[in-house]
Amino acid sequence: MTYLLVAVGAAVGAPVRYLFDRWVQQRFLPVFPWGTFTVNVVGSLLLGGLAAAAADGGLPDAGLALLGAGFCGGLTTFSSFGWETHRLLDDGANWVATVNVLASTGVCLAAAGVSWAATSAALG
Repeated sequence: MTYLLVAVGAAVGAPVRYLFDRWVQQRFLPVFPWGTFTVNVVGSLLLGGLAAAAADGGLPDAGLALLGAGFCGGLTTFSSFGWETHRLLDDGANWVATVNVLASTGVCLAAAGVSWAATSAALG
C-alpha cells in the first residue's frame, strides 16, 4: 500500500514541478536555473515540516509516504539540478555553476531546517 501512496504523490508532484519550473523560469534571466532552484527550495521547506510532523507523531506514516516521499520526491529534482549545473560548466559559466551548487545546497538545507524547527515549535 505504501508504494501506491508514494506513486500517487509523485504523480501529482512531478507535473507540479514541471509547470512551476516553467512558470518561474519564464520570469527570470535564463542564465541561472531559477525554476529548479525554486522547486527544490519549496520541496525542502515542505519536507522539513512534514518530517518534523512525522517525528512528533502528528503525521502518520501513510501521510509521510504520500506527501514526503511521493509529492516532495516528485516535486524536487536532483537530476535536473545536476544536469543544469553540468550545462552551465559546459557553457563556460563556471561562476554561475558554482553559485548554483552552493546556493542550492545551502538554501535547501536551511529551508528544511527552518521548517523542521518551526513545525516542531508549533506542535510543541
